[in-house]
Amino acid sequence: MTALAEALLDLQELTRRLRRDCPWDREQTARTIVPHTVEEAYEVADAAVSGDDGELEGELGDLLFQVYFLALLLEEQGRGDLESVARRVHEKLVRRHPHVFGDAEARTADRVRERWEEIKTAQEGREGIFHDVPASLPALLHARKVQRRAAAAGYDWPDLAGPLAKLHEELDELVGAVERAGEPAPETEPDAQVFHELGDVLFTIVNVARRLNVDPELALRATTRRFVARVERAAEIAEAAGEDWRALGLEAQDRYYDQAKEEEL
Repeated sequence: MTALAEALLDLQELTRRLRRDCPWDREQTARTIVPHTVEEAYEVADAAVSGDDGELEGELGDLLFQVYFLALLLEEQGRGDLESVARRVHEKLVRRHPHVFGDAEARTADRVRERWEEIKTAQEGREGIFHDVPASLPALLHARKVQRRAAAAGYDWPDLAGPLAKLHEELDELVGAVERAGEPAPETEPDAQVFHELGDVLFTIVNVARRLNVDPELALRATTRRFVARVERAAEIAEAAGEDWRALGLEAQDRYYDQAKEEEL
């Protein structure tokens, strides 16, 4: 037995024992576990974006355990098991890569994606332009997947200039809606037109990101992480200077924020 096979079997046995002997694990169902699975997937994404290989290794292990646990729940219901899960994805990957395992040609990543859509329709019985787009996806990823489906059907800008021009148009429409409605009071319903126009802006930004090969979810999370780090560092710099960053005006806060940003260079 190889070291890899031994490690995977050890994890499978550990999963079975936890399910059998741990009161918390015994009570879990697919519905109660899935929120943890989603959380672990995001932690894998964060680790990958951060470039911390050690963290990524650890988070991948947490996600792998989720796969083992959910597969065990399938086994308990007689609807599959870890082996069937592995064989099913293996068969699907071989089927969707005829340019690797057959005589088809696909010399570019673009052509590979086109062939995937053709195979899903012709061989897997997927119907409709927006087949199998999970509504449970985070909004940014859901929008990107919908846009990819539309693009696979030929409904797409010929180049980046199109969505960039559309972004400027949507921003102008948002500004106009805000000028008409005014800024709402805190914790009140937004103006319906502003709500609609802001959604259009976000959808168009996702389209721009898609054309630039940028994952909008990961990009936004990375920017948010940088913002948090800079604000925390700005507060530290202010404290070292004898000031309470929270009590400062925006202009003074911005000066400390800029100092924190400059430290990154």
